[in-house]
Amino acid sequence: MTIDRFDIEGPLLIRPKVFTDDRGCFFESFNVEVFEKLGLPTDFYQDNQSISRTGVIRGLHFQSPPWEQGKLVRVVSGRVIDIAVDIRKESKTYGKHIRIELSGETQALLWIPPGFAHGFSVLEQDTVFLYKCTKPYHPEAEQGLVWNDPDLDINWGMEEPVVSQKDCQLPGFKNFHSPF
Repeated sequence: MTIDRFDIEGPLLIRPKVFTDDRGCFFESFNVEVFEKLGLPTDFYQDNQSISRTGVIRGLHFQSPPWEQGKLVRVVSGRVIDIAVDIRKESKTYGKHIRIELSGETQALLWIPPGFAHGFSVLEQDTVFLYKCTKPYHPEAEQGLVWNDPDLDINWGMEEPVVSQKDCQLPGFKNFHSPF
């Protein structure tokens, strides 16, 4: 596995070594020793999976403490643009975001630590998105930021996205009070 870091401290792009032959491919998507060496969690509480059509945006979501979640995300098949917004008040990159394309072809994983709002836009039909979470889902801890906030200036890579009513009603960044 190779590890790429971003200008924003915390998230990591993890690229597994993919072995390909005429049968298909094989790769290691998780290794306790590698994660321990990186100082990342190795105990995940639950796995979540979504299947989405082209043009869907999911996010920007997070859970507030004490139910904050770290997420290890990857695309099983298809392609997404993945976004992680830094909502750690004391961070020098507060309000900034990372944007990266993840695909079933590359099999790269993205580690998103607690203190980030997360979302993704779907670039291919029937994209399968998997994420491992460090804590369970708690509806009362669920929060988010509106996906199209001009203060965040996120390029989702699409003109007319399909977004849930719930995600359209999330607050903007300007009046946001981060719990992190």
